[in-house]
Amino acid sequence: MSKVMRQFHRWVSALFVLTVIATSIALAQEEPIMWMSYVPLLPLALLAITGIYLFVLPYVAKARRS
Repeated sequence: MSKVMRQFHRWVSALFVLTVIATSIALAQEEPIMWMSYVPLLPLALLAITGIYLFVLPYVAKARRS
């Protein structure tokens, strides 16, 4: 499970970078596409959830061993 979560986190981080670049380009236009500013929020939320899980994982494993 942890290996799958790490791989998912890596792919979502790449997706997040692409959405931030696309949003920057869209907002730099003469007539900015305002709804594009919301596009990176879903990958960011997924990164937060998986990042918190991966951060807490060693502490949970240590507590189980004790």
